Amino acid sequence: MRRSRQLFLALTLAFGAAACDEKLSSIAGPTPGLEPTFSSLQANIFELTDSAGRNSCVSCHTNVGRNPAGGLNLLHDAAYDQLVNVSSTQVPALKRVTPGDPQASYVVHKIEGRAGIVGTRMPRNGPPYMTDGQVLILKRWIELGAPRN
Repeated sequence: MRRSRQLFLALTLAFGAAACDEKLSSIAGPTPGLEPTFSSLQANIFELTDSAGRNSCVSCHTNVGRNPAGGLNLLHDAAYDQLVNVSSTQVPALKRVTPGDPQASYVVHKIEGRAGIVGTRMPRNGPPYMTDGQVLILKRWIELGAPRN
């Protein structure tokens, strides 16, 4: 009996945690399939020009035929290792992505156009910029520890 209660509690918590992120799909805007996972961000933000006209990140952040903007290559096989726990070349005191802390992640500063960034808000050729929902989902992934999922 006690074991079945523990299993029920564990399942309830797991479903509850999953449900928290379900609400994000309603705010993702032009990327309705966007989820707070690295693979979803890669496919829907870094590599996709969305329906609102925001250019994909890899239109500038690529090493194909050029040096990637800001020294950041966001192509599929390189992106995670170029982002997570790597110091920004523009503001070396900040990591590009600091797992668990979106406020200390320089990529968040750049896409929000915060004071103190070097250069311009991303994407450089915006607007359109990432929507508030897209930014929120990126921040959620960082809050979750920026896993390679």
